[in-house]
Amino acid sequence: MNARMKALADAGVSIWLDDLSRTRLQSGNLQELIDDKSVTGVTTNPTIFAAALTGGDQYEADIKALPKDTSVPTAIKQLWAKDVQDACDLFRGIYDATGGYDGRVSIEVSPGLAYETQATIDEAQELYDLVDRENVLVKIPATLEGLPAITETLGRGISVNVTLIFSEDRYRAVMDAYLAGLEQADAAGKDLSKIHSVASFFISRVDTEIDKRLTEIGTDEALALKGKAAIANGQVALAAFEEVFSSDRFKALEAKGANKQRPLWASTGTKDPSYSDTLYVSDLTARGVVNTMPEKTLLAFADHGEVGAPMEGTGADGVKVLDAIDAVGVDLDDVFKVLEDEGVSKFVVSWDNELVTAVTKALESAEG
Repeated sequence: MNARMKALADAGVSIWLDDLSRTRLQSGNLQELIDDKSVTGVTTNPTIFAAALTGGDQYEADIKALPKDTSVPTAIKQLWAKDVQDACDLFRGIYDATGGYDGRVSIEVSPGLAYETQATIDEAQELYDLVDRENVLVKIPATLEGLPAITETLGRGISVNVTLIFSEDRYRAVMDAYLAGLEQADAAGKDLSKIHSVASFFISRVDTEIDKRLTEIGTDEALALKGKAAIANGQVALAAFEEVFSSDRFKALEAKGANKQRPLWASTGTKDPSYSDTLYVSDLTARGVVNTMPEKTLLAFADHGEVGAPMEGTGADGVKVLDAIDAVGVDLDDVFKVLEDEGVSKFVVSWDNELVTAVTKALESAEG
């Protein structure tokens, strides 16, 4: 087992891979990452699945086996669910050994539903039933319309990965939605110990957007703050997590078996080549968090990464940096709104332009 990855895991970070494909599953690559790189879970999204679907002919037999009148949305769900099922089965041993803490695999509701509450609830239930595995996480975006969908889905006893979180304010709303979901589940007689959730706080995109604005401002004070926003935002998020999950409201649920909704660091591959390729792993080390990494970042850390100092107690440092960024003229509220809007739209584009197009062609080819 790789010593650097083991050290990161020993520091309390759950290492998940931000990628899934049938090739990884069938070649044994994913099993190797579990055995050698301490990988204990997988996240996926429409962009990742579109790349997997268009990357080879592994799906051809399944597509040909679909009934001729199968719609494109149904075909996508069934093909994606099959990969997620297989990954869930691969991680089942870890899931059982950790009591559901790890061994998780995510599947995402259609990004076009991000602003439709009831449609998100319905599709979350459909995906959960379709995958039919305890260790699946249904991924729901943290839009304002997504928040009540998160609560309702959790209230039904379905574990959720909340995605596209960029700001502390929205993160606090997500944690509130989680607690409300647990309270609904408890009122419905659900076993709270079986319900798990992660809150995916996006990292690199924050630096990308804020660095661009700092460069446009151009003062020495502004330029000195480049590359600091994403880590600071993570520090603030962790402080909020520690506060909420030490509250009396959560403790009452915890006494009934409830689990904490863990922070998950997403988008952890650096975009700026001048930054260390392991920056968003080393500097976001904290016990009880998840870091889901693209393979490039995971392999870089395995090769030369260093476990950073624990983040606990750094919330005030993060606030100081974000206040300084605000003081030089960056509108953080606008940054977070732009990032959320772009996050949704990028996934919609991937879904419509890549995934739907690829499946439509495959279905037409199978019929021909």
